[in-house]
Amino acid sequence: QVQLVESGGGLVQAGDSLRLSCAASGRTFSNYAMAWFRQAPGKERDFVAAITWSGRSTYYKDSVKGRFTISRDNAKSLVYLQMNSLKPEDTAVYYCAAGPRPTTNERYDYWGQGTQVTVSS
Repeated sequence: QVQLVESGGGLVQAGDSLRLSCAASGRTFSNYAMAWFRQAPGKERDFVAAITWSGRSTYYKDSVKGRFTISRDNAKSLVYLQMNSLKPEDTAVYYCAAGPRPTTNERYDYWGQGTQVTVSS
């Protein structure tokens, strides 16, 4: 089992930045690819970014490329999502996920409870 706990969400204005963190515990963190998904009100959960176990490869949803950066610290069992130039359409609950390989679908084995990000215009 892997337990994931997200933090760092909040209310910000358009153009601001936030850094989300996801702390993992349980099985060896470095064995897992990690990802961030988000779910806006009334919408399905959607892929945002993913990173391989080594951190060498990253993947992004088109609409966040150039604004968001996913990274990880295997020594600390943490994964981050740095979000810059935030827009109101980035408002959502953000979820951290862990799985055997980075994918854009929801084929991850473990999920956190989510952290709310609200961007006001």
